[in-house]
Amino acid sequence: MRHVFFRLPLLGALFALLLFAGIAKAQTVQPANPDMADQTFEAPASEVDPYEGWNRKVYRFNETIDNWFLRPIAKGYRSIMPGFADRGVTNFFNNLTEIRNFANSIFQLKGEAAVVAAGRFTYNTVFGLGGFIDVATMFELPERPEDFGQTLGYWGMESGPYLMLPFLGPSNPRDFGGFATDFLVLPSAWDLAETPDVYYARALQVVDKRADLIPAEAFMSGDNYTFVRNAYLQRRAYLINDGRTVNDPFASDDDEDLMLEDF
Repeated sequence: MRHVFFRLPLLGALFALLLFAGIAKAQTVQPANPDMADQTFEAPASEVDPYEGWNRKVYRFNETIDNWFLRPIAKGYRSIMPGFADRGVTNFFNNLTEIRNFANSIFQLKGEAAVVAAGRFTYNTVFGLGGFIDVATMFELPERPEDFGQTLGYWGMESGPYLMLPFLGPSNPRDFGGFATDFLVLPSAWDLAETPDVYYARALQVVDKRADLIPAEAFMSGDNYTFVRNAYLQRRAYLINDGRTVNDPFASDDDEDLMLEDF
C-alpha cells in the first residue's frame, strides 16, 4: 500500500510521455476476432470522437507542455546519450514490464505468452545484466506486450469514446481504467525499489521513452490531432488482436518491423 501512494505523484509525469505514445505508424487492422476486437477506429469520426471539440483543446494543451518542457529535455538526452547506453536504458525499463505482461497474459488465458514473459524476465535479468541487454530476443523470445486495457478488450469490454486527457494524452475509458489497474493494483518490479530512487528511475524512464519517440514525428502528416487519434486507435486494435491480419498501407514490411520494434 505504501508504494501505491508513492506512485500517485508520478502519474502527472508519466502521463506526459503518453501524449506521443500513439504516434506509431498508422496501421489498418482487420480484426481476427471481431467479437473481441476494438473496431471503433473504422467508424465515422462523429462516433469515434464525439467530444472532438474538447479533445482538440486538450491536445493543444498537451502539445504545448511537450514542446516547452518534455521534448527539449528528450532532445538533449538523445544528443548526449551514446546509442548503446540509450538502448540499454530502454531494455532495462522494458524488462520491468514483463511482470505486467505475465499477469495480463494469465488474465487472458494466454499460457504461451505468460511463459514467454516469465522467460524473458528471467533471461534478461540473470544473463542480460539486470535487463540492460535483451538476450531473450536473441533466444527467439520476442516481447509480447499485454496490459489490463488489452485484457478488458479481450473479454469483450467496449472501449467507449475516444478521449484526449490532460497529460495522459490519447485514451478511452477502457484503456484509462486498464492503465490505472496496471499502475496502481497489479504487482510490479517497481515495488522492489525504495523511494526516492524510484522517482529518479521513473523520471529517466519518461525522458528515455520520449527520446525514443522523436524519430516517429517524421511520420506525422496532415492534421496532427487526427493523425494521433487514428494511430492510437489502430495501434490499440493491433495489440488487442496480437498483431494478426495487419495490412499497412504506409510502408514496406521492413519499415513495419522497424516501427513495431520501436513502439
